[in-house]
Amino acid sequence: MPKVGLGASLSSPAPGASGGSVFADLTRFFAPRSVAMVGATEDLSKFGGRCMRQTIDFGFTGAIYPINPKRDTIFGQPCFASVADLPEAPDHVGIVLPAHVVPSALEQCAERGVPFVTIFSSGFGELGTEEGRAAQQRIIDIARAGNIRMMGPNCNGIVNFVDGFALTSTATIQGPRRAAGDLGVVSQSGGAGQVNVMWRAQQAGMGVSYQVSCGNACDLDLMDYAAFMLESEATKVVAMLVESISDGDRLRALAERSYQLNKPIVMVKVGRTDVGSRAAASHTGSVTGADDVCDAALRQIGIIRVDDCNELYETAMLLRQQKPFKGRRAAATSISGGNLVMLADLGAALDIEWPQYQADTCEQLAKLLPGFGATSNPTDLTAGAIGQPGAYAKATEIILQDPSVDILIPVMTITNAADVRSVADVAARSAKPMALLWTGCTSNDPQLTHQALVAQGHAVYSDAYPCLKAVRRAMQYSEFREARLHAVSSRPADIDRAAARRFLEQQTAPLTEQNAKKLLSHYGVRVTQEYLAHSASEAVKYWSQVKGTVALKIVSPDILHKTEAQAIRLNLNSEAAVSSAYEEILVAARKYRSDARIEGVLIQEMVGQSHEMFIGVVRDPTFGAVITFGLGGIYVEVLKDLVFRLAPLSRAEIAQALNELRAIKLLQGARGQAPADIEALIDCIERVSWLAADCVDKIAEIDINPLCVLELGQGVRVVDALVIPIC
Repeated sequence: MPKVGLGASLSSPAPGASGGSVFADLTRFFAPRSVAMVGATEDLSKFGGRCMRQTIDFGFTGAIYPINPKRDTIFGQPCFASVADLPEAPDHVGIVLPAHVVPSALEQCAERGVPFVTIFSSGFGELGTEEGRAAQQRIIDIARAGNIRMMGPNCNGIVNFVDGFALTSTATIQGPRRAAGDLGVVSQSGGAGQVNVMWRAQQAGMGVSYQVSCGNACDLDLMDYAAFMLESEATKVVAMLVESISDGDRLRALAERSYQLNKPIVMVKVGRTDVGSRAAASHTGSVTGADDVCDAALRQIGIIRVDDCNELYETAMLLRQQKPFKGRRAAATSISGGNLVMLADLGAALDIEWPQYQADTCEQLAKLLPGFGATSNPTDLTAGAIGQPGAYAKATEIILQDPSVDILIPVMTITNAADVRSVADVAARSAKPMALLWTGCTSNDPQLTHQALVAQGHAVYSDAYPCLKAVRRAMQYSEFREARLHAVSSRPADIDRAAARRFLEQQTAPLTEQNAKKLLSHYGVRVTQEYLAHSASEAVKYWSQVKGTVALKIVSPDILHKTEAQAIRLNLNSEAAVSSAYEEILVAARKYRSDARIEGVLIQEMVGQSHEMFIGVVRDPTFGAVITFGLGGIYVEVLKDLVFRLAPLSRAEIAQALNELRAIKLLQGARGQAPADIEALIDCIERVSWLAADCVDKIAEIDINPLCVLELGQGVRVVDALVIPIC
């Protein structure tokens, strides 16, 4: 499907993908045996010159074929006039030519059977013009016909630190080649990915396995590159800087592979402020922004979303240790009480817990530093630890043995090198994760730096907040993995998917409340007792059958929000009140919209004391059916106490999501109130999520508001509902 602003992209299964994978086999893309550069030159002010120079200087040991009909040699390498003149078909060809001649070069690659091409040239879909999109579609067509997998166009290439291959112009790899590491980096942007992520991570002491800047990504995309990195033994964490996600199913498949391999993906997804300003007919549309959906999707599938490029490698620094967290309970030690107070405050704001130590731990700490140190958490070792060799390390070991502690954060300032090394040694041996917060340097060894420790595999931070954010992200990843063990979705046995789909196929307009409830009933969702009246006398008759207080509402496919039209009356409990309300509603409806099609007036039982909740569904173009639930009623758009998830959901996932709501305390029975029937609410949400998933091709939006949750054991009732079908 077309990418917004980038023109078209390939959507067919990847040629060359192995083992039935949805991702391409990129072995020879990243590690070719031979490479050619169309548009090569010795002029380093040009892209073709810098790319050629970088490939040679980076130490590539395979055959290198510069292509330029005007030259005999380039940087000492024999030069060829065209791809057709090469002695073999290279595994990988780079193209740096004006956009209008790129198709000709690509056709030559197809004729020679070249499997991979990187197009650095700009002038395609990124222009946002019809001409640019047409030019991009042309190279897509050539690549597809020639069975070529293509990076770009408008990209800055790749760097493979593992095998020593670079096809890029970036200055960040000039000089001696850095050692390969365990961080894979994928981005659409060149400068942001190669400088803000890769180079900064390397400056911090981390090593990178592979880096890709894929530009317009009209064929191979971010997920293909990330999948290759995940499968590589060299990579432990993949960092992704993403501008757009075009295929939610492939992202889910990537996240699933990440989970299977226990190799986390950390992502910056730009565009948090884009609220998807679409005109929506339902409450669901107006409270569900594009970033709400993306954020919920990433959390649900286990991709760790962070806010900026620094956080990408700072979080990866801790995750690459592959030491799971058992919970969110942290401990900290320092000789600086002020640092500990600040750390505790910041950690609490991030929902990091600071448990009290068990009695045995307190006794051991008291013996270690009698009369000086505290045995509370965080632990102030005081200046008494400075004069005692090994005190830092011993305190670290004691606290790590406490079963109440999931991670330890030693805080060091200007510290003796021996103390730093001893704590680092304990961290290397520990089965529990450790994050070293080192705000200064050593007092006696300038060679022992943050970077040196990071290069050894430690997670080292200079400031408290980045440290704690990385810790919290790592905790959330462990929480996801734990929750995943219990998140088994199974369709309720009593739903009627076929009947629901048949019903939807007959609809040509937004469903009235009555028809919306008929649809929900196919999935076992309990609705209110109600009747449709076509006259005031019928309304009175039906009121007598309900035997209680009722509400009257207009039924019209043209009036979706009855409160706005003032076409609803509540708390009616007499014949006169019902008859009068019927006439008033018709007048209000005509006043609101004179041409409205009126099917009648609904007489509906009034639900007793309850909590009003909201369930909504939207069809997202990237991720499919998205379900929203939370506090309902007339202020749903004002309070926005809501959570978002991809459908369908398991009961465990729903229960976890409900705990994120501020309203959960009300449901549990705040201030002595009776608890609500939360299990019935979970059941209702589960059923609606399956309706959304089963009919994602039939339903544009669902709006259930309010859903009344009664006291424990009394269930729920759908009081009002709106369904907008895809016609």
